[in-house]
Amino acid sequence: MHALDYIVFALYMAGVLSVGYYHFRRNRSAEDYYVGGRRIPPTVLGLSIVATDVGGGFSIGLGGVGFLMGLSGSWLLFTGLLGAWLSAVFIIPRIKKLDAKHGMLTYPDFLRQRYDGRVAMVAAVLSGGGYLLFTGGQILAGARLASDTALREIAPFGMTPFTFSLYLMGAIIVVYTVMGGIKAVIYTDFFQWLILLTGLIFLAIPLAVREIGGLAVLREQLPDEFFTLTHIEPATFINWLVTITPIWLVGMTLYQRMYACKGVKEGRKAWYIAGLFEYPVMAFMGVFLGMCARVLYPELDADQAERGLPMLINDVLPIGITGVVVAAYFSAIMSTADSCLVASSGNLTNDMIQRYLLPNASHKTIIRLSQVVTLLLGLAAILLAGLFVTVLDAIMYAYAFMVSGLFVPTLGAYFWRRASSVGALLSMITGGGLTLLLIALQTHRHDELPLPWGLDPVVFGMALSAVVLVAGSLIFTDSNPSANTKD
Repeated sequence: MHALDYIVFALYMAGVLSVGYYHFRRNRSAEDYYVGGRRIPPTVLGLSIVATDVGGGFSIGLGGVGFLMGLSGSWLLFTGLLGAWLSAVFIIPRIKKLDAKHGMLTYPDFLRQRYDGRVAMVAAVLSGGGYLLFTGGQILAGARLASDTALREIAPFGMTPFTFSLYLMGAIIVVYTVMGGIKAVIYTDFFQWLILLTGLIFLAIPLAVREIGGLAVLREQLPDEFFTLTHIEPATFINWLVTITPIWLVGMTLYQRMYACKGVKEGRKAWYIAGLFEYPVMAFMGVFLGMCARVLYPELDADQAERGLPMLINDVLPIGITGVVVAAYFSAIMSTADSCLVASSGNLTNDMIQRYLLPNASHKTIIRLSQVVTLLLGLAAILLAGLFVTVLDAIMYAYAFMVSGLFVPTLGAYFWRRASSVGALLSMITGGGLTLLLIALQTHRHDELPLPWGLDPVVFGMALSAVVLVAGSLIFTDSNPSANTKD
C-alpha cells in the first residue's frame, strides 16, 4: 500500500473511534447501551443486520469459498435469506408482543419469560460463549486482511506481520466497542455497509476483472463447474443450512435488533432488507472476487484460499483506492465483531452479574460494568482468534456451539405449548454437549471417526436435542405452560 492508502485507512479508523466516543458520552441507561432506546429506523437496522451477519468474516470466508468452489459457494448465504424471511414472518410478531409487555434486553430474557431462570442461565452461557468465539473469528478476519494489505511489511517487536495485525486489529475493535455500545454499532454498521458495497461494486470487481484481462479470460482459466450452482455436495449444503439458518432464531445480536426496532412493521421491513442484501447481493459478489483471486494466485492451496481476496485488493487496486477498499472490508469486519462482542457482554452482564449479583445497581454502574466486561471479553476474543486456522472454521464452530443446544428449545418456546422448563434445560445440555464432544473427537481423530453421510456434528447434536426436548417435556411437565408467545 502507498502512503496515501495508509492516510485514508487511518482517517477512517479515527472516524470510527470518534463515533464510539460520541455515543460513550450519550449513553444514559442499559437500554441505550444494549438496544438503542428501542427506536432505530428500519432501513438503518436492516443494513446493520446484514453487516453483522455477513460482516468481514463471511466476506473473507466467501472469497475463500469462491476460490475453491466458484459460484456454488454462494449457497452459503442463501441460508441468510431463508433465515431472515422466516424470522420476519413467524418470530418478529411474537417477540415484539412480549417485548412491549416486559421490556427485554437479551435473548435469554425471552427464555426466562417462557421457561424459567435456569434455562435462561444455560442459554446465556451458550450464547455468550458462542459469540465470544464469533468475535474471535472476526478479529482473525481483520488480521488476515491487514497482514496481506496495510500491515504486510510491518513486523515490530520481533512479531510476524500476522501476529502484529492480530493484536492491532483486535485492539481497535475492542476499544471502539467498549466505548459506544449498540447505538454506535448500529449506526456505524449502516454507513460501513454502504462503504463496503460501493467499494465492491464500483471499484474492486471492475478493477479485478480488468487485471485478469476480462470475463472471457476468467471463463477460460477456471473449470466449467465454477460457473454453475450445482458444484456442491448435498452434505455440504445440508451442513450449511442446519448450522447457519437456525442462528436467526437464537442469535443474541438479532434479538437486540428486534428489541431496538419500534414495532412489528418496522422489524419485518428491516429483516426483509437484510435477507435480500445477503442473497443474492453479497453472496455473488464475494464468491466472484474469490474466483478472480484464483486466476491471479493459482499457487495458493486450499488452506491459503482465504488469503486470495486480501492479496487481490492489495495488488490490483490503484493508489488511493486500495485504502478505501481495505477500509470497506475492515468496516465489515468491525460491523460483525462489535455486535458479537456487545452480545457476549450483554449475556454476561445482564443475564448473570446484574441479575444475580447486582440487582439494585444504578444505570451508571451497569453501563460502566458493561464496558469493563466488554473489555475483558474482547481481550479473550483476541487470544481465541490465534487458535483458528481459517476464518470460516471459527465462524462455523461458533454457530455450531450455539445452535446445537439453543435452536430446538427456542423453537419449542415459540410453537409448542407443552415444551417444559426441564425438557428445555435437558435439551440444551445434551444437544450442545454431544456437538462439542463430536467436534473434539473429529479434531483429534478425524480419519478414525468419520460421521455418517458427511454431516457435521451439529446435525446430530440438534437431533438429540429434539428427542430430549420432547421426551423431557412429556415426562417433566410444567404446571402452567406459558402462552406468552402465542399471538
